[in-house]
Amino acid sequence: MAPPTYSGERLREVAFPLGGIGTGTVSLGGRGNLQDWEIFNRPAKGKDLPYTFFAIWAQPEGGPDGGAVARVLERQLLPPYAFGSGMPPSAVGGLPRLKEARFTGAYPFARIAFLDPHLPLRVELQAFNPMAPLDADLSGLPVAIFTWRLRNPGARPVRATVAFSLCNAVGYDGQATFGNRPTGPFFGGNVNRWLDEAGARGLFMTGEKAPADAPGAGSMAIATPWRETTFSEHWERAGWFDSLQSFWDDFRADGRLPDRATAEPTPEGLTDIGTLGLCATVPAGGEVAFPFVLAWHFPNLTNYWNRNSPVHGARLGNWYTTRHADAWEAACDVVRRLDDLTERTREFHDVLLGSTLPPAVLDAVSSQMSIIRTTTCLRTEDGAFHAFEGCNDTAGCCPMDCTHVWNYEQSLAHLYPALERSMRETDFRVNTRATGRMSFRTLLPVVSGELWDYKPAADGQMGCVLKLYREWQLSGDTEWLRALWPQAKRAIEWAWEPGSWDADRDGVMEGEQHNTYDIEFFGPNTMCGSLYLGALKGAAAMAEAVGDDKAATRLSELYESGRRGYDSLLWNGEYFEQRVDVRQAHQEAMSGPDWHPSPIKPGEDQPRYQYGPGCLSDQLLGQWFSHVVNLGYVLPEEHVRSALEATFRHNWRPRLDNHESCQRTYALNDEAGLLLCSWPRGGRPAYPFPYADEVWTGIEYQVAAHLIYEGLVEEGVRVVEGLRARHDGRRRNPWDEFECGHHYARAMASWSLLLALSGYHYSAPESRLRFAPKINRTRFRSFFSTGAAWGAYSQRLQAGKQTHLLEVRRGSLSLRTLDLPLPDGVTPPRVSFAGARIRRPVSTRPLPDGLIRLDLGADLALQEGQRLAIRLQT
Repeated sequence: MAPPTYSGERLREVAFPLGGIGTGTVSLGGRGNLQDWEIFNRPAKGKDLPYTFFAIWAQPEGGPDGGAVARVLERQLLPPYAFGSGMPPSAVGGLPRLKEARFTGAYPFARIAFLDPHLPLRVELQAFNPMAPLDADLSGLPVAIFTWRLRNPGARPVRATVAFSLCNAVGYDGQATFGNRPTGPFFGGNVNRWLDEAGARGLFMTGEKAPADAPGAGSMAIATPWRETTFSEHWERAGWFDSLQSFWDDFRADGRLPDRATAEPTPEGLTDIGTLGLCATVPAGGEVAFPFVLAWHFPNLTNYWNRNSPVHGARLGNWYTTRHADAWEAACDVVRRLDDLTERTREFHDVLLGSTLPPAVLDAVSSQMSIIRTTTCLRTEDGAFHAFEGCNDTAGCCPMDCTHVWNYEQSLAHLYPALERSMRETDFRVNTRATGRMSFRTLLPVVSGELWDYKPAADGQMGCVLKLYREWQLSGDTEWLRALWPQAKRAIEWAWEPGSWDADRDGVMEGEQHNTYDIEFFGPNTMCGSLYLGALKGAAAMAEAVGDDKAATRLSELYESGRRGYDSLLWNGEYFEQRVDVRQAHQEAMSGPDWHPSPIKPGEDQPRYQYGPGCLSDQLLGQWFSHVVNLGYVLPEEHVRSALEATFRHNWRPRLDNHESCQRTYALNDEAGLLLCSWPRGGRPAYPFPYADEVWTGIEYQVAAHLIYEGLVEEGVRVVEGLRARHDGRRRNPWDEFECGHHYARAMASWSLLLALSGYHYSAPESRLRFAPKINRTRFRSFFSTGAAWGAYSQRLQAGKQTHLLEVRRGSLSLRTLDLPLPDGVTPPRVSFAGARIRRPVSTRPLPDGLIRLDLGADLALQEGQRLAIRLQT
């Protein structure tokens, strides 16, 4: 895939997050600027560090005096330029920049090609943070790596320096806005120290003002393996605009800096700017590549979000800071391993982006996996993974581990399954009470014993059971499952308690169902109900696996009853409706807390915030999840397909010019989008559920993937194309799909697009791998990952012969059976293998949907670097 490229006005909203899992990030703006410094243990949208930028000095040898050029290494600023007191000098807006930039982003790599007629060099930036599937520590390094490539198209050598100026922000609270000078009550005793050791040279930044347990206490560093360097430990400490003036005059003169190492602490209330420059002579027709490593180390993540709770202010710590003593040690580690880290990241990038999936799908899958590494997600000092729903500008949104929002996420589960399993540990070991009632949010630290005290979420609780099934299937760790099974079993059984969701135990939830729309549905509906069916079916399989035969039988019987019940109650001939239970709503109106909005208002006989006969985009949420984890159909197949067709027909809008919504706006005007609900048969309530008229990317991805699972590939891809067209760099940031906050977790449903289009499933307990591509069947290639391996799958069809190739890039893949597409007209095929040795006779049998199952007779372990080629032919 050729990744999207942004230039001109389409650079305006681009902000590409750079940072590791649980480390925080700094974003690379579309112009090459660094923005949104979110490394201080909280989100910080719009928070820029003063006087922090890259610059270049270049002079052709033998040229005329004064032939040197100095520029800020950013594209020229875009309008508006209106500032009440002028643009602050801390933004260095008055210094010359480059004419144009072309930003190409294919996460985790960003590339910017700069264009400028006055510069004697062609300049390109590559920026990334190391990322490799299954390796959470490699993918959790607190660094951003910048490589500046300078090409000389001229006939004379060019002397050049690229300089990185960085504000020592140690002590910063992540919230204050800087003025003309780098000052603040959190600064004082800040030191920039020049170091040359362990193969790295650069500046190590510390501070003394912040208390040792403050979120801003820590260190920063910029380092390089490049040997020809120049540096300024700190700019002139002066008033007005003198510090910037003196730096720029010195740099512009000859591309060199003072190179004095004094490590002088700053006075009270002030910090310093330090600069590291890399120097070279670029030969005619040649090029050089300057590597910079920015590193940070801020250990004190604290609970700032649960303000009215005993856990407020508790220290949680960061896992990443347990692995290095400070930012300089982290920077040196990365400098030492830079080639390997780059290679590992490039390997993943190339396999993923080499998939033959539609461009908009690959764009969605790759861009939204970045959420894992934003401040939406945390990895606390104990190594556990936790997450907000999203991020507000300066604080996390809707804490913590919200089960119903994280029902949609699939990226973390398939890229870092061990981290996802830690969330299941929290769900069942911490948040599930002895009664089976589950808190759908987590209070951190979990050792406090405090639990979120609110009604349980029906969709979230059932979704957790499905997620447990997914983690077991990917890992194959039945002993781990056995340890969590008693709590999972109780979570299911809580639905049968008097006054709960399925008190009559008929497999249909009739009771009050709190859900992801932040309201309660009263009466049967398939949004929560299909998750319940999936949970029952998955739980029956898990019960059987751990030897709980009695529970397995009961759960299977209840699943069959519920499957019949939902279909007979809610199928209207086209899609599934909600049957509103007015009695339940009246009971809630009388018993609910005073602060909770009553569903029955005076003078009204119907509860508010329902959808009744509406066509809900989420009506088959549990069926989508059941496809993802290969549980099959939980509702009749023909009805499922009809309901998906109806959802697309009624809820998809190619343009929203005439759409009316009094709710929040996520798509508008000429943009396309999928509405959360519509009422094609009439009967729209006066006050439907609060978000009914909105457009959410996470639900768009869920529906798009489900359309693909049902064979409606064109429709599914259209939804994705419309969604990504809204994030074009001019209207919205391509690497920030927001809902209730930036980098919203629900958008990681996008990973299910790859699963659906490749027809991928893996069952570790059975060592069974399946591929059934929905597109490009004659020449298909896709990334895949299991709980212990990742690699590439490809297939090629030629004149009655089909070749399948399985490549394990990292890890170890256990295989006993393979389910693969069968070439048309080839029944039964001749099977041959190449690569890994198959030691026993292989048996075959046809499967539905044009697949064939190959039984290898025993487990085959494909190791890192091994390939297995399978040929099916007449």
